[in-house]
Amino acid sequence: MNAAIASLARPLQAIRLNYVPLLMVYFAYGALGLIDVTRDFWIRESLTLSPAELAAIGVWLTLPWTVKMVFGELVDCVPILGSQRRAYIMIGALCTATGLVTLSGAAGQWLSFLPPHQLYVLGMMLIVLGTVVQDVVADAMSTEVVPRVDADGKPRPDADVRADLGMVQVLGRIFLSLGILAVAGLSGVLAAMLPRGMVFLVALVVPLISLTGVFLITAETAERRPIDWRILGGGLAFGAAVAALGIGGVPFAQEIIFVISMGVVCAMLVFVTRELDHKTRMIILYAAIIIFAFRSVPNVGDGYFWFSIDVLKFDEAFYGILRQTSAIIAIIAMWLLAKQITEYSVAKTLFWIAIAGTILSLPGIGLYYGIHHWTEETFGFGARMIAFADTAASSPFAQLSMIPLLTLTAYYAPAGHRATWFALMASLMNLALVASQLQTKYLNQMFAVGRGEYGELGVLLIVAMLIGLVVPVTAIAILGRRV
Repeated sequence: MNAAIASLARPLQAIRLNYVPLLMVYFAYGALGLIDVTRDFWIRESLTLSPAELAAIGVWLTLPWTVKMVFGELVDCVPILGSQRRAYIMIGALCTATGLVTLSGAAGQWLSFLPPHQLYVLGMMLIVLGTVVQDVVADAMSTEVVPRVDADGKPRPDADVRADLGMVQVLGRIFLSLGILAVAGLSGVLAAMLPRGMVFLVALVVPLISLTGVFLITAETAERRPIDWRILGGGLAFGAAVAALGIGGVPFAQEIIFVISMGVVCAMLVFVTRELDHKTRMIILYAAIIIFAFRSVPNVGDGYFWFSIDVLKFDEAFYGILRQTSAIIAIIAMWLLAKQITEYSVAKTLFWIAIAGTILSLPGIGLYYGIHHWTEETFGFGARMIAFADTAASSPFAQLSMIPLLTLTAYYAPAGHRATWFALMASLMNLALVASQLQTKYLNQMFAVGRGEYGELGVLLIVAMLIGLVVPVTAIAILGRRV
C-alpha cells in the first residue's frame, strides 16, 4: 500500500520551482483547445472546404513543426537582447495572439483583405508558428532543469538523471493535458453561446499564460555556441523551398516537400549525433523508426465529425463534454502510469497502445453502421453514451505514446545543442504527422465523403483502422528487440 501511495505521489513530489515556466508553456499549448469546437463548427458552417482539402491544408499546417531545427538553432545560438529563453517565448506568444485575431476577423467578417478560407489558413499558420517557437524553448528548458551533478559537483548516477528527465516529460504531458482539461468543457459552452469571432478573441487569454511564465524564469541558460550554418542555413533554405513550392502551385508540391524534408532532417540528425557512440545512435534510430511508423498512420479526416453532427446529432456542448472527459482520463492515466511509462521500452509501450487503439476504433465504426440503434433498444443507451465511453477509453494514448522518445531525447541531448537536438527529433516525429495527413488526403480522395454524403465513410473507417494496426506492429516486430 505504501509503495502504491508513493507511486501516486511521485509526479507531485517531482515538481520543482524551476520547472514552472516550461510547464506553463505546455499548459498554454493545451489551453489553445479553447477554440477547437468553435473552429470546427465554423469550418463546417461557413467554409466550403472538403475533407480532402482540409487534410491537404493540414499538411501545410504541420510543416512548421518539421523545421523546428531552425528555431532550435536560433534558441541555442542567437540571443535577442541577451535572452535565449524569455524573448523567444514572447515572440511566440505574439504570433499566437495575431493568429487568433486573424481568425476572429475571418469569422466575424471584419477582415476582408483575403477570402475567409485563406484567412483561416493564415490565422492557423500564425498560431502554429507561435506554438512551435514556444515549444522549442520549453523542450530546451526541459533538458536544463534537471541537474547532472550533485551538490558537491560530482556527476549524478545516470539512472537518476534519466528518471528525472523522464519525469519532467511526464509532467510536461500532464500540464499539457491540464491545459486541455481547463478549457475542454468551456470550449463547447462558448461555441454554443457566443458568436464564432468572439470566441477567438476570448482565447487571447491563452498566450498571456505563457507570457506570465516568462517572468518566473530566474536565470537564462549559460550554454551558447557559434551558429552551425549547416543546420540554420539548411533549415532556412528548406523553409524557402517550402514557401516557393506552396505559393507556386507546383504539382505534387506536398509530396516533394515531404521527401526533401526527410532528407534534410535526417542529414541534420547525422551532424548532431556524430559525437555519440555507434550503439547509442542505433538505439535512437530504431526507436525513432518505430515511433515514426506509429505516428504516420492516417486518420479518417473531418468526414466522421460531420457525420456525427448530421446523423448522430452531436452538438457543440456535447463535444465540449467529450473533450473534458478525454482530458481528465489522460491526466489520470499519465499520473497512474508515470513510473511504467518512464521505465518501459519504446517498443513495448507502443505495441500495446497500437493494439488498444485498434480495439477502441471499433465503436466509431459501429456507430456508422447503426449499432447505437441496437444498444438503445436492448440496453437503453445510444450513440452519445457509446461515443462518451470510447473517448474516455482512448484519450490517454496520444500523450502516452510520445513520452518514451521524449525521455530518450532528453537524456542524450548534448550541452549547447539541447534546443536544436530536441527540435530535430521533434521535426522527424512531426514529419510522421505530415505522412499521416498525406495518407488521410489520399484516403479521402479514394473514399469521397462530403457534407451529407457519407456512403463511403464506413469503408474509410475500416481501412484507416487496419493501416493503424498493421504499420506500427510490423515496425515493432522487426525492430522492437533492438531498442
